[in-house]
Amino acid sequence: MTVKEQILTLLGSNKGGYISGEEIAGQLSVTRSAVWKAIKSLQTDGYSIQAVTNKGYSLSPLTDILSAGAISKHLNLQGQQLRLEVYKTIPSTNEAVKILAANGEAEGKVILSEEQTAGRGRNGRPFFSPRGTGIYMSILLRPKLSAAESILLTTSAAAAVALAIESVSGKDTQIKWVNDVFMDGKKVCGILTEASLSLENGLLDYAVLGIGINVTLPAAGFPDGLGGIATSVFSESNHYDDLRCRLAAEVLNHFMEYYAHLTDRPFLSEYRQRILSLGKPVTVMKDNKQRGATAIDIDNDCRLKVRYENGDEEYLSSGEVSIKI
Repeated sequence: MTVKEQILTLLGSNKGGYISGEEIAGQLSVTRSAVWKAIKSLQTDGYSIQAVTNKGYSLSPLTDILSAGAISKHLNLQGQQLRLEVYKTIPSTNEAVKILAANGEAEGKVILSEEQTAGRGRNGRPFFSPRGTGIYMSILLRPKLSAAESILLTTSAAAAVALAIESVSGKDTQIKWVNDVFMDGKKVCGILTEASLSLENGLLDYAVLGIGINVTLPAAGFPDGLGGIATSVFSESNHYDDLRCRLAAEVLNHFMEYYAHLTDRPFLSEYRQRILSLGKPVTVMKDNKQRGATAIDIDNDCRLKVRYENGDEEYLSSGEVSIKI
C-alpha cells in the first residue's frame, strides 16, 4: 500500500480518535512531511480529517469508507487470518485476484474496492459498481474441491451474505437460486465464482469468489434497466458509521466459518429456508427451451428439484439452466 493508503487504514481503525503525526510517521517509517502531504491529499479526496495541534489527526466517525483497518476490527478469529487490500478504484476485483492466483498467491487474499470500472456478473454481463455505495470484494481460495463441488462456494457465500445483511440491517433477505441475494423482491447482491481446474487431479487449483452488494442507493439512482430489479440494503443516502466495513466483515466472518467445514454443508439450512422459489411456479430455461415447473426442494448438492407440468421431476444444476420466478 502507498503511504496515503496506510495512513487512511490507521485513521480508519481509530475513527474519531486522534493519532499524532509523530506516531504515524514512526509506525510507517516515513517523515512527518510525508504524513502531512498524505493527509492533505486525503482531505482533497473528500475525507473529513481534522488536524489539531498537540493532538494529531482524526478521521470523522461519520465517514463511511472501506479500509483494511476498519474492516479488520470487526473480524472474528478466522477472519483475522485473511489479508485485506482496499483500492479506491479498480477495473475488477475478480480479475485482480485471478492475476494474483495465477502468480502463486496463497489462499486468503481479499481485494476490495470503493468502485469497479469493469465489474462483471454471470455470463460476462456488466455489474454496476458505483463509488462509495457498495461493497465489491473478491476472495482467493484454494479448496480441495472438484468442479462439481464448486457450487458449495457460491451457495455458502449467498447464505453468508444473507445472514450478514440481516445482522447489520435487521431486515429479511431471500435467495434466488443459485446465488443472487434479494430484499423485498429485488436483487441486492450478486455473486460470481470463477475457478481454475487442475487437469492432473481434477480438483480446483484455485477459486475466486466475487461478491458485490448494493449497500446504499447511488446519488443518481440505478441506471435504466436496473431500477425495477435492483435495490440496496439501506434506502437512505446519508452515511452510517462504519456501515460498509461492518457489513463486509460480517460477510467474511460467516463465509469463513462455513468454509472451514464446507463439505459438511453447515450453511445448507440457512440457504434452503431463504430460497424464493420453493413451492412456487418457475420457468426453466434449458437448451434454448422454456418449460413451466414448480420448484420443490434443494438437495444436499444445492441442486434445485423441480416438477414439470406433466409430472416429471428433475434435479437442476447451476450451470445447466436459468430460472425465472
